[in-house]
Amino acid sequence: MDARFTAEQDEIRRTLRELLHKRCAPEELRAAVDTPAGHDPALWTALAEQLGLPGLALPERYGGVGCSVTELALACEETGRALAPSPLLATAVLTAPLVLALGTDTQRAELLPRIASGGLIAALAVPGPALATALGLTGHDPRGEWAGGGRAGGVQARRADGGWRLYGQVDQVLDGHSARLLVVAAHTGGFARSRVLLFLVRGDAAGLTRVRQTALDATRPQARVQLRHSPAELLGGADADALPVLARLGDTAAACLAAEAAGAAGRVLERTVEYVGQREQFGRPVGSFQAVKHRLADVYVQVQAARSAAYYAAWATAQGERVGGLALAQALQALRSAAAEGIQLHGGIGFTWEHEVHLYFKRAAGDELLFGPVHRLWAHAADAAHVFEEAGR
Repeated sequence: MDARFTAEQDEIRRTLRELLHKRCAPEELRAAVDTPAGHDPALWTALAEQLGLPGLALPERYGGVGCSVTELALACEETGRALAPSPLLATAVLTAPLVLALGTDTQRAELLPRIASGGLIAALAVPGPALATALGLTGHDPRGEWAGGGRAGGVQARRADGGWRLYGQVDQVLDGHSARLLVVAAHTGGFARSRVLLFLVRGDAAGLTRVRQTALDATRPQARVQLRHSPAELLGGADADALPVLARLGDTAAACLAAEAAGAAGRVLERTVEYVGQREQFGRPVGSFQAVKHRLADVYVQVQAARSAAYYAAWATAQGERVGGLALAQALQALRSAAAEGIQLHGGIGFTWEHEVHLYFKRAAGDELLFGPVHRLWAHAADAAHVFEEAGR
């Protein structure tokens, strides 16, 4: 592995950081999360038109930039620094790779150029609080029982009128209220021969109801999606096996999420170091006290380790090595530590709504609820590596 960034990668980071500094300051951030969409459409358009961010890791033949997961992870690191609310995770990280991997030629040609241009926001709908399991981050479920058990609950798919109809509910869909395309995991085949397939549901489909939910992390808007005999299109062919594709996607998504969390942890650490250098107590800056220095040094080590793990995980995806879950666990732990220290060392303003540092803590807690928690990420990685089996011999 060559740990040096290319000139193109450095340019992506620099340009994106400058754009977000101008367009996603704390005031703009708060205004964006209070909009019905939960993000600033103008900023999303700028990210798409100026940087090609939605199609960064999509092939050029579909209007993408043709970069690798590493470039997408670097972009996520910068959006994480700013806690920028955008459909990047839902569209470019979680949904576009599924269309690319499973879609028919017609589906790819129709959908991927629109995703790459930023004109089509897409979201992945996985039934129940099981996104981490579906992505293979916290468990191994070869039958897809996380999708609802096949007989009740989750989302059910049945053939009707020469097509497919979906019935069910998904409670935690990232950007599901504003997405114009949903990729829904649903059971089909009845109880005895139940299997999980992925379906395309248009945002204006009959019987589709979407309601934005109040989320712990307001910068990651979520929606409850209800499907009442809604028309759907099978993603790929009837013989498409969605479960292995979702598991492979999980490793890529974890690498991007780890980079995003590392970026957020680095930024909250920077803000805390800056603040303790200015705040005075007993006639001297708080940051000059040895105990404070030690605490921030510990956080710095965690942030650097998380950043290195995220970079390696992004690179390793192209080598067939699955270490995304480990990197995500390290990064989420670093973010939680950095945010917790930031809140405490900011003193009386650290826990107030008016200050931004609490948003970083909510990002850490919210990501653990969606993609963790950390101890389950560690445990699943240990099981996959047969750590305890080797130790018991």
